Amino acid sequence: MDERALLLLGILMSQSQHGYQINEFIEKNLGRVTDMKKSTAYATLDRLAEAGFVDTHADQEGNRPVRKVYAITPKGTAHFLDLLRANLSKADEMNFGSDIGMMFLDHLPYGESLVLLEERLKQLRDQIELFESAPQHGFGFGVDFAMEHHLVHLRADYSWLCSVIERLRMNTNPDKHVK
Repeated sequence: MDERALLLLGILMSQSQHGYQINEFIEKNLGRVTDMKKSTAYATLDRLAEAGFVDTHADQEGNRPVRKVYAITPKGTAHFLDLLRANLSKADEMNFGSDIGMMFLDHLPYGESLVLLEERLKQLRDQIELFESAPQHGFGFGVDFAMEHHLVHLRADYSWLCSVIERLRMNTNPDKHVK
């Protein structure tokens, strides 16, 4: 929950917002960095409110339905800064779900393995293009650094996968699996 709390509290550091605004901001601006679902965001906001890190109040504009507005509290600001310091100083564990499949590559015919890995390579290329086309944030360095971090990892994965495919292609006996 720490990363989720950090994200939501960080968004609230700039201004109070209702849940829809928060979720819309995450979806439109941070979808490449996080896969937080709306239900998860609301549940996390409720837990943050219960802990005293966020205040909530009802707001209604005109004929619109009543909406819950979230605002960070002084206790929430202190918690945000603690989470931020811990997050910035921590190295992420590198776990790639696709490595599980790679470990069992030898169980597929050579040709099929190549086709599947080439499809994965195409998907990586599409992701790289998506990150490369993202506009610069323009306010400070942090968001741009986070986007750059993803792009560096995608490019490294792409380069590594190109080398794997090339090594598989250089295999002189297509019926023999690479060990």
